[in-house]
Amino acid sequence: MLIALTGFMGSGKTTVGQIVADALGCPFIDLDDVIVKKAGMSIPEIFAGKGEKEFRRLEKKALEETVGKYAENTAVLALGGGTVTVPGSIGLLQEKTTCIYLQASPETLRQRLEGQRESRPLADENWMERLSQRLPLYEKAAHVTLDTDGLSAAEIADEIIVDCL
Repeated sequence: MLIALTGFMGSGKTTVGQIVADALGCPFIDLDDVIVKKAGMSIPEIFAGKGEKEFRRLEKKALEETVGKYAENTAVLALGGGTVTVPGSIGLLQEKTTCIYLQASPETLRQRLEGQRESRPLADENWMERLSQRLPLYEKAAHVTLDTDGLSAAEIADEIIVDCL
């Protein structure tokens, strides 16, 4: 079973995903890391040099390859915050993964994103608008939605392992 974690940037997908994978003794894959490795440049460099459209193309390819490789195995995949905007991604996630939406309030996200503009190209002044556009997509992609406000990464991971798997 491929466990895919979705949610907005700052929702804890990578941190929680690593904890869940460690607890299950399975591989952890961060989709952003797959993209960086294949592109040979950082995400800010991809956005600056090639633009968001090219990043999304790379993201779609990385998602398809990763799901193809791990769909029949136990693994945890942290998606990018915008993966759900890529055409075809929601159907793939619904069909081939157990997709869990790590939902966080705008206030929680604001606190977590503070000071991260350099490493997160889309953590700009338009992030709230982007969040509101993506909310229905996260909900559509997810088999399960977890409210993460006020919970530590370890508590969220425990909830995933106990209640969702």
